[in-house]
Amino acid sequence: MEKEIEDLLTRKDNARFGGGLQKLEKQHQLGFHTARERIEKLIDSGSFLELGKLAHSDQDGEETNSAGDGVITGLAKVNGRLIALQVADRTVFAGTEGMVYFRKTRALHDLAIKRGLPMFNLMEGGGLRMPDGMGSDGISQMLFHQELLQHHRQVPMITSILGDSFGGPTWTAVSSDFVSQVKGTTMAVAGPRMLEVATGEKVSNEELGGWDIHAEYTGQADHFSETEEDAIESMKRFLDYMPQNSQEEPIHRETADDPHRSLEEIVSIVPTRTKRAYDMKRVIKIIVDDGDYFELKPDYGKALITVLTRIDGRVVGMIANQPMQFAGSAGVKECEKATDFICLCDSYNIPLVFLHDIPGFRVSSDAEKWKIPTKIMVWNQALAQSTVPKISVIIRKSIGAAYGNMCGPTMGADFVVAWPTAEINFTGPEVGINVVYGDELQHADNVHEKRSELLGTWGGDSSPYKAASKHLIDDVIDPRDTRKFLSQTLEFCCARNGTISEKSLANWPTGF
Repeated sequence: MEKEIEDLLTRKDNARFGGGLQKLEKQHQLGFHTARERIEKLIDSGSFLELGKLAHSDQDGEETNSAGDGVITGLAKVNGRLIALQVADRTVFAGTEGMVYFRKTRALHDLAIKRGLPMFNLMEGGGLRMPDGMGSDGISQMLFHQELLQHHRQVPMITSILGDSFGGPTWTAVSSDFVSQVKGTTMAVAGPRMLEVATGEKVSNEELGGWDIHAEYTGQADHFSETEEDAIESMKRFLDYMPQNSQEEPIHRETADDPHRSLEEIVSIVPTRTKRAYDMKRVIKIIVDDGDYFELKPDYGKALITVLTRIDGRVVGMIANQPMQFAGSAGVKECEKATDFICLCDSYNIPLVFLHDIPGFRVSSDAEKWKIPTKIMVWNQALAQSTVPKISVIIRKSIGAAYGNMCGPTMGADFVVAWPTAEINFTGPEVGINVVYGDELQHADNVHEKRSELLGTWGGDSSPYKAASKHLIDDVIDPRDTRKFLSQTLEFCCARNGTISEKSLANWPTGF
C-alpha cells in the first residue's frame, strides 16, 4: 500500500506543473500568473477540492506533457461561499480545448447545476485544439455543448478573461452573467492569424477584440481591470450581490446606515431646470447603503446607468438615466444594456429600482438602421415579463415612450412616484410647442413672447400633480425622503414571496 500511495502522490505532484516548469516560467516572463496562482488569489485558503487532477490528453504520445488537458477544475469557497471553478492552463497546449478538457468542464457544469453552485471561469486560450477536432469524427464530438446553451441562468456564471482568448473561452464569456476583462488581453471568435488566412484581413489583437472594443462597441464584458488581481476581485464583488442559485434570494447584509435617512444634500445636486446636466451617480451614491454600488458596463450605452447595490441591506438593481450623456436619452446600446440587466436581476431575484430623467429616445436614420424600434420593444418585453418587485421614481423628466421603458404606469411597477421637479409628457416642451403650435408661432407678432406663453401652459400640463390627482401615479414625494420611501416599499413588495421571481426571463439569450 505504501508503494501505491507513493506512486499516487508522485503522479499528483507532477500534475501541479501543468505543461512543465519552463512553460510556467514563461507565463511569468510574459507578465501573467499561472492557473494555480490564479486559483489561490480567488479562493479561501485551503478550500480547493480539485477534480480531474490526473486527467491528461487522450491523444497518443501526449500523456506525459498534458497535465489536466489544459484546464483545472474543482470546488472551493469564495468568502465562505461554495463555488465550482474551472481555470484554463495556458502552459498545456496554449490552453486549447481537447476531448478530455471538454469532459472535465461538462462534468463540473453538471455538478454545479445539480447542487446549485455558482460557476467561476478564469479563462484564456486558443479555442478548439486542432488534433482533437479534426476529421468528421472529431468535430462531430466537439460542437457547442448543450450545458452552455441551456444554462438558463440556474446558477450565476462569473467569468474573467485573463489572457488572449479565442473560441471556447469567448463562448463561455458571452454566455456568462458577468465578465471582467483584463486590459491588454483579447476576446474574439478567432485570432488574427486565422482571420488573415480565412479572409485576408490584417488586424492586431487589440483591434480585433481588445478591452476598448468590448467596453464601447459590443458590451460583451461588464468590467475592465488593469491587473489580474483587480479582475478576480471584481468577480468576488459581483458574487456578493448574487444568490447562490436562482432558487434563493441574494444575501441580506446588515447595515448601520439608517434606512429612513433624510437626503438633505440631494436638493443641491439635481437642478430644477431640465436643460442643466448633473451626475446621476451622485444621486445613486446618496440613496444607497453607505454610498456603495457596483456598476456594470460603465462605458457601454453611457446614457444609462446599471448598478448592483443595497438599500437597507437588501440587494437591488438600479436602472438610471444619466443626464451627463446625451441629456439622458436612450439609443440602441442603452436599450440592449437595460434588457440585459433586467434579465439578470429577474433571473436572480433582485428587485429593480428605476430612476427617471430621460427626454426620450435618440431616434435618427442611423438608429433605424440599427433596429431601434426592435430594441425598444425588446426592452419593454423584458420589463413586462419580469416578476421581481419594481419601484419607479421620476426624478426630473420622463418623456414619451421612454416613460414606459423606464417602468412608468401600466408597465408592471409596484410603485410609481415622482419628485415635484418631474416633467411627464408625450414629448418635451420645446419639441411639442414647435409641432403643435408651429403655424401659430410662425404668424405671431412676437414669437419669443408667444413661445414663452405656450411653454408656460405646456409646463403646467407636464406637472406630476396632474397624474397624481387622477391616481395615475402613487404619489409625489419629497426628494429628501427617497431612501426612506424605497426602504419602506421594498419591505412591502417582499412581504409574500420575498424577491423570488417566476424566472420568465431565465431562458432569454445572454446577448441582444
